[in-house]
Amino acid sequence: MKSIVAFLNLTMTVLTAHAQPDMVDTLELGHSIVMVTTDLPGGSNGRGSGVVVSPEYVATNCHVIANSNGANIAKFRDGYQPTGLKANWRRDLCLLKFTPLPFKPVAMRESKTLQYEEEVFTLSFPAGSPVPQTSYGTIKGIYAYDGSRIVRSSATFAMGSSGGALFDQNFNLIGLTTFKSPGHHAFFYSLPVEWIKELMDSPDVVSLKTQEVPFWALPIAERPYFMQVVIPYQNEEWATLKTIASEWSSKEPESADAWYFLGLAEEGLLQLPQAEKDFKRAYTINPRDLDAMLALSRIALVQNNLSALESLQPAVSALDKTQGDLIAQQITKLKQSN
Repeated sequence: MKSIVAFLNLTMTVLTAHAQPDMVDTLELGHSIVMVTTDLPGGSNGRGSGVVVSPEYVATNCHVIANSNGANIAKFRDGYQPTGLKANWRRDLCLLKFTPLPFKPVAMRESKTLQYEEEVFTLSFPAGSPVPQTSYGTIKGIYAYDGSRIVRSSATFAMGSSGGALFDQNFNLIGLTTFKSPGHHAFFYSLPVEWIKELMDSPDVVSLKTQEVPFWALPIAERPYFMQVVIPYQNEEWATLKTIASEWSSKEPESADAWYFLGLAEEGLLQLPQAEKDFKRAYTINPRDLDAMLALSRIALVQNNLSALESLQPAVSALDKTQGDLIAQQITKLKQSN
């Protein structure tokens, strides 16, 4: 029997349309996104994406080029060979160095200025596409990690997109599209631009060979909490999720996401009073936490709590009009039934 969470997600979730940037501006921006090609051991080739972040540097993910026999970039049928490399293998961030490139560097915006539910879009070369492809979404998570913040968005990307760009609506680079969780309902994560700026000041490395593993590919128990919660959540393993989220909220009590996932676990276990308490804590910490608001509205709907729904509806609508309209419909139904 499906849990109450699955049922309510079905009844409360709808597709949301996102604003799209002007096509001309997007095409112009695409001039700063390059394809990264590698020569792999055994004679095959690999592909990824890269972003021109200065006249001399292209940022990409280290896993695109690590342990290859060589790497180049391609743009407009022209190839360019790097003259140097900077790498932070654990962060999975590499900078390919060139003599000044004939491409315009992108503007960068630091992660500390980002907000949940901001509209964003990606630009990369998924599945070997010959031209950059775009996907759209919103910021769904901003997670403190290693001196900066990992960004999760609902803008999807696929194989070949590693090292691509995540942009805000003002065409500022806000992340490098890097890794995703497994499954059909994947979470998509990007590295912060602060790491790019830090790496520019580091010494060059002399080899593409490394034994280091990116932080996101470590054994599950060694990964950040924001990654550990995903699979139990997707598999509806609520007791496991509660254990992980409890530890997360204890270690990082100011993380709204920790309390949100703890609330999800409790909701799945039908511990609704405690779930409501923890969702409210997430919402208090982050007033733009749309997911926490929707969770609170689910509980209010189950409890026929009209006043709670009426209190939540304007805040939800301000971030997502479609979801706000859906709650307004539920309010109308409750009034009619009373």
